[in-house]
Amino acid sequence: MNGFHDTANAVATVIYTNALRPWVAVIWSAFWNFIGVLTGGVAVAMGIVYLLPVESLVDQNVYHGIAMVGALIIGAIIWNIGTWYYGLPSSSSHALIGSILGVGIAYSFLPGVVNSGVNWGKAGETGIALLLGPAFGFTLTILLMFLLRRVVKNKSIFKEPHKHKPPPLWIRLILVVTCTLVSYFHGSNDGQKGVGLIMLVLIGIVPTYFALDHTKNPLDMRESLVRVEQVMSRVNVAELSQEDQKMVAEIRVQTNALDRIFEGKTQVEQIPESDRFYLRKGILLVSNRAKKIQDSDKVRLSTRDRQTLDDGLKGLKSFTDYAPTWVFIIVSLSLGVGTMVGWQRIVKTIGERIGKEHLSYAQGASSELITASMIGISSALGFAASTTHVLTSSIAGSMVASRGVKNVNPVMVRNIALAWVLTLPVTMTLSGLLFLLFRAILPG
Repeated sequence: MNGFHDTANAVATVIYTNALRPWVAVIWSAFWNFIGVLTGGVAVAMGIVYLLPVESLVDQNVYHGIAMVGALIIGAIIWNIGTWYYGLPSSSSHALIGSILGVGIAYSFLPGVVNSGVNWGKAGETGIALLLGPAFGFTLTILLMFLLRRVVKNKSIFKEPHKHKPPPLWIRLILVVTCTLVSYFHGSNDGQKGVGLIMLVLIGIVPTYFALDHTKNPLDMRESLVRVEQVMSRVNVAELSQEDQKMVAEIRVQTNALDRIFEGKTQVEQIPESDRFYLRKGILLVSNRAKKIQDSDKVRLSTRDRQTLDDGLKGLKSFTDYAPTWVFIIVSLSLGVGTMVGWQRIVKTIGERIGKEHLSYAQGASSELITASMIGISSALGFAASTTHVLTSSIAGSMVASRGVKNVNPVMVRNIALAWVLTLPVTMTLSGLLFLLFRAILPG
């Protein structure tokens, strides 16, 4: 469904400017999405995973894991299918995040649950990134169009493309390059969200097996633990608040407990299954607490100590922040197939219905260039970005830059905006209700 929606955005401009034939554009985009997923890393993926405190939501009862992942996946898919059917470019990222938040909030209402089911700090970071993307996309595209009008002497790039004639070679190359960049960076960002989603599924249903990266040597974790312990021993607890003193003590207890479990082990498989999920939970707790202590204005640490702590925490998190290679391949193939199957509805909206004029070469290239840049920066920083929101905002900005606000189709923009506004509350409600239903009817 992400391929139906977000990936189709990348091919809209090259199709509607005749830079590439539709079938060529779709296959080309699918290929670069594939590459983007495989080379994009896991920073955004882990941002999705850590929206939920999975360690609280999941226990040894596999049906609880099924209730969690089933609810959030079904909630997101229902919304994506509905908006795709009506040709509305709705964000798959927002749908997924809304579903995750809905499950977390619903979990908070279960009897006996004390802690929040949502990592609100991570949710806030993700929300800000998703809101800023469209604003920057709209504004920067207007500025880029203004610059192009001042610099480019060949005014044909601002006119409607010939229906049966490809653009001049230099314009065609620019359009193909920008399409390629959007496809690649979409794979590296939205593809990672798919990776994060599958890791949520795996950790939720088979927590003992997928809690830790099996390719790692546990001895490496002991080295990382030693670094964290060394820095924590240098923290002057007398200068800290009572709460921070307690946190430092908890870190020391936790690192000692982790160290005992890893003692003498050279492979993850040698660790008892019952201890693996506990290790994951312990690593995340140590990491979060150590970061808070490090950021405290009352903690005096040298630059070297801070770097040692960062290296230690990075080494610890390498055991939990991972995804098997086959997960990347599955997500890559899914995005590619989704693009080739469902691209037409969204492409038509992007190319014909946002503005009152046909997409020009300059509008297509400007929108794609700004979108690729925004998504690329977000991926590098580990933030989730919405390809749909950024590109549609950029297209709208290019239309405004050409003939003012009246050049935007108010009905379509209103419908798209309404879909954007409703995505989070609808998916949160859907997934939350499904989660409570599944927990009620499944065993345990």
